[in-house]
Amino acid sequence: MTTRRLYDDELKELSAALIRMGSTAIDAVTRSMQALKTFDKQLAKEIIEDDANINTMERDIETMCLKLILKQQPVATDLRKISTAIKMITDIERIGDAASDIAEISMYHDSISFPDLQEEVLKMAVSAKEMVAAAIESYVKGDLELAKATMAKDDVVDDYFRAIRHELGSRIYKDAREMDTVIDYLMIVKYLERIGDHAVNICEWVQFYITGIHINERII
Repeated sequence: MTTRRLYDDELKELSAALIRMGSTAIDAVTRSMQALKTFDKQLAKEIIEDDANINTMERDIETMCLKLILKQQPVATDLRKISTAIKMITDIERIGDAASDIAEISMYHDSISFPDLQEEVLKMAVSAKEMVAAAIESYVKGDLELAKATMAKDDVVDDYFRAIRHELGSRIYKDAREMDTVIDYLMIVKYLERIGDHAVNICEWVQFYITGIHINERII
C-alpha cells in the first residue's frame, strides 16, 4: 500500500469518527427532548452520564488529528481538512453539553406547563438537529454548497427562538407566578438556538477547509 493510499484511509477513518461523534451528539439532543416531553427522569440521568462518552470521542479525535499532522506532515487542503476537524469537535462536544443541560432542566418538571408551546419547541429541536447533521455531511463530502445552505437554515431556528421567547415573555406579563417555569423554557430554547449556532460554526470551518478562507476573514 502506497503512503498516499494509507494516508487517504486514515482521513476516511477521521471522517467516520466525526460522523460517529456527531450522531451521538444528535441522538443526545433527541433523547433530551424525549425526556422533557415524557418527564422521564431516568432517561435524563442517562443523558447527563453519557455526556462523558462524547467528551472521550473529542479527545480521541483530537489525538487522531495530531498524529496525522505529526506523522504525515500534510500541506494545503489536507492540513486544512485536519485542522477543521479539530475545530469541529469542539462545537460537537458543546452540542452534547447542551443536550445534557436540557436533560438536567427536564428533571425538575413533572407536568407540561405550556402544552401549546411544546410542539413548537420540538420542531425547533428537529430543525437544529437537521442543521448539525447537514453540517457534518458537508465536511465529509467536501460540499461547499451544502455548508452554505445549512448556514442559511439558521434563520429558521432563530425564528423559532424569537417566537417562543416572545410568547414566554407574554406569559410572565400575564402571570408572574409562571416566572420559574418560563425561565426554564427560555433556557431550553436558548440551548437549542446555540446548537444551531454550533452547526453554523462547523459550516464556516468547512468553508475554510474547502476554500482556504474563513468567512470572518473576508473584507467587506
